[in-house]
Amino acid sequence: QVQLVESGGGLVQAGGSLRLSCVASGGTFSSSVMGWFRQVPGKEREFVAAISWSSGSTLYADSVKGRFTISRDNAKNTLYLQMNRLIPDDTAAYYCAGRTRGWYGGGLRDLKTYDYWGQGTQVTVSS
Repeated sequence: QVQLVESGGGLVQAGGSLRLSCVASGGTFSSSVMGWFRQVPGKEREFVAAISWSSGSTLYADSVKGRFTISRDNAKNTLYLQMNRLIPDDTAAYYCAGRTRGWYGGGLRDLKTYDYWGQGTQVTVSS
């Protein structure tokens, strides 16, 4: 029922920054957790980061910890991913996701526990 729409992807040089946005619309927003996943051709979709909508608690993949920051604006039903010090391995399609299962329900890194998905936005990092 909930629609998620990502934006903010693009082409950037290694060492640069991008900020992705994800707006929830199309009905009552009820996700307890929102997250970002990424995928490159020929590989499985990979967990990037997650945030508790109410408390703001966060979880990051080791590959992005210290470089990426997930945040949300509750009033605007908008999720963000600030990506700094980008490297070519960050190149991927980035997907916004939401789940009704709560923060303590387990499986935060498991894409199968998420209920809503955006269409993806491409991030390309040149070397």
